[in-house]
Amino acid sequence: MGKNSRTLLLVLVSLLLIVVDAKSSVYIVHMGKRSHDDLELLKKTHHQVLSSVLGSQEESTKAMVYSYKHGFSGFAAKLTEAQAQEISELPGVALVIPNHLYKVQTTRSWDYLQLSSKYHTQFVQKSQLGDGAIIGLFDTGIWPESEAFSDKNLGPIPSRWKGACESGEHFDKTKHCNRKLIGARYFIKALEAEYGNNYNTTQSKDYRSPRDSGGHGTHTSTIAAGSFVANKSYNGLATGTVRGGAPMARLAMYKVCWNLFGGVCAGADILKAFDVAVGDGVDVISVSIAADIPAFPEVDTRSAIAVGSFHAVEKGVVVVCAAGNAGPSPQTVQNVSPWILTVAASTDDRSFPTLVTLGNNWTVAGQAMFTGSDKGFVRLVYPEVSDLEYARDCKTLEANDTWAAGKVVLCFTSAFHEDFIEDSAYSIREAGALGLIVAQNPSRSVYSCQDDFPCVQVSYDVGMKILYYIRSTTSPQVRISPTKTQVGKPVSTNLAYFSSRGPNPMNPAVLKPDVAAPGVNILSAVSPSDPEKKSAFAFMSGTSMSTPHVSGIVALLRSLHMDWSPAAIKSAIVTTAWNSDPSGEPIFAEGEPVKLADPFDFGGGIVNFNKAADPGLVYDMGTSDYVQYLCAMGYNNSAISQFTEHSTSCPTKQPSALDLNLPSITIPSLTKPTSLTRTVKNVGKVNSRYRLVVKPPTGIRISVKPRYLVFSSETKTISFTVNVSSTHHVTTGYLFGSLTWTDGVHNVRSPISVSTEISVS
Repeated sequence: MGKNSRTLLLVLVSLLLIVVDAKSSVYIVHMGKRSHDDLELLKKTHHQVLSSVLGSQEESTKAMVYSYKHGFSGFAAKLTEAQAQEISELPGVALVIPNHLYKVQTTRSWDYLQLSSKYHTQFVQKSQLGDGAIIGLFDTGIWPESEAFSDKNLGPIPSRWKGACESGEHFDKTKHCNRKLIGARYFIKALEAEYGNNYNTTQSKDYRSPRDSGGHGTHTSTIAAGSFVANKSYNGLATGTVRGGAPMARLAMYKVCWNLFGGVCAGADILKAFDVAVGDGVDVISVSIAADIPAFPEVDTRSAIAVGSFHAVEKGVVVVCAAGNAGPSPQTVQNVSPWILTVAASTDDRSFPTLVTLGNNWTVAGQAMFTGSDKGFVRLVYPEVSDLEYARDCKTLEANDTWAAGKVVLCFTSAFHEDFIEDSAYSIREAGALGLIVAQNPSRSVYSCQDDFPCVQVSYDVGMKILYYIRSTTSPQVRISPTKTQVGKPVSTNLAYFSSRGPNPMNPAVLKPDVAAPGVNILSAVSPSDPEKKSAFAFMSGTSMSTPHVSGIVALLRSLHMDWSPAAIKSAIVTTAWNSDPSGEPIFAEGEPVKLADPFDFGGGIVNFNKAADPGLVYDMGTSDYVQYLCAMGYNNSAISQFTEHSTSCPTKQPSALDLNLPSITIPSLTKPTSLTRTVKNVGKVNSRYRLVVKPPTGIRISVKPRYLVFSSETKTISFTVNVSSTHHVTTGYLFGSLTWTDGVHNVRSPISVSTEISVS
């Protein structure tokens, strides 16, 4: 999900309100279970339903946007509100939901995750680097000529593949697809129907085809499964081998996002992509997309991602989604359905120190990506104002600030806001400034200013020292040296400032995010600014980048364990994640202030493939478990039955989401002693014995029965009961702990989050 500014989002909303036909919009009609396997007859049935309301086959054909046939039965059509209501009342229709718009949200990261030639473990070897696995990406398209999508050393396309490449503007299916990029499709009908006009690719600088104009989809595809490309850098920074997590896996691009207002994706287009991808035969779907917050209360029926992913997971496809870029505020995490694997963004152990030397010879290392020339010492200024005026922070800098000409400007900002800092840097450069020093709360996300214009980040306290120097010196001077690349110590792992945080705003008992992965300053392939060039590489940051890291790891796990369910793969990833960084140091969460990371920041922790490949035990789930969740959310039997494709009857007493067989335990309001149940499945050594290790949250009592789990050829799954009570006498915030099963080799760790609530008598 791209980090667009609030102003940009407001412009988007305003423009959409202007251009969308007030009388009709795109609606998604969900008809649940397929009554037969004849796909053409199914499409005919959809037209019959639509014709019964619109009055003719001709009107049905004009209104129909998509027919969904693989994951579930249904269609998208342009309807008035009254027509949508009429269709919702027809027999066989489960629900009718409006179309919604979504936003799009590496040379070092795989070394950091110990997934490179330096860490050639038995599990990496057995996975064959993902050979045979197929990753589907929902994104902005792909630049097929990039070296990252070379099919050198790849064997034949898997025979089970049923997908296709679609030709379009500047995309030739016979020329641009190969044994690496085996599928490429695009979906735009719903966006055009909602927008009210044909998409102007010239005006939007885009392609009506699977080709990527902005680079986002090319970047994420490379992270997930890019081929090895040696000796790549960004203007000399971060030199190394660019590759994907599963470099031998195959890629299928489903272009659902278009170059409008920073990247817009229509819900009905996304849902169609899910439908097609399931039919094509992908193993994992990577979705670097999220909705704006706040989400609809009925997120699991009104969200195209939640609906589409449910049916994909039911078919055995793992769905990996971005947590969103709305952090660091709590309850901002998106894509929160329990069947989705939701990914937060962390840093890795690479930094870009940039030396700032003052005229008094005091030198400090900031962070930047300045690859221009060293201009020596130049004048340093700060925008002073009268005590009767508001202080000028970074966002107030303008192109008419002529006092900045020929100087480096120091400014302060209270938070990491990439868009307005980059805008301010552009403006102050227009005024003739030679550089910008930004004092802010610590963050490892580096501003993407123009290469030869330094935007150096320093901490607030360093900024205050620089300001004191300016105010106490007649002619303050500064020298900014070109950026260098530093790997390893003393750089710690942080959860990114922008990464969306829990607790889950829809159902706090379901821990979100699930896991974190590198998503800050990731070097990967992008679309070149010059269309004549084959390849380009650039840095990007966001949960969009962390998501394909996990998708690549899922492809490796799928290659190792073809019989594992999506829930088993998710459990393996969550319960084996790093809680300290790979070097053993604590993980911090950027914010206001910086703090130790907890499960609402990173779920189980930082993804760790080598442990996830052999987790010992997994918490497995299937459709029946997700039905329990839907019942706990209060959806009625009829809607759930149509939604899940089989008859459902929720119990009279509404079930608790606490008993959902998640690899985590979250109790949002502990008002009295509570019991919950979990079941683990042995996927390790047949004859094994696990003992319990509990680290309860402060003031929380936890007892577990049994305390030992003994598995054999006859006993493959065991259930246990967790009893939780509080010693607190006041209502508390969330406190954190863990429950671990260990056999001396495997440590199956579930994060625990508990909030005590004392009722007012």
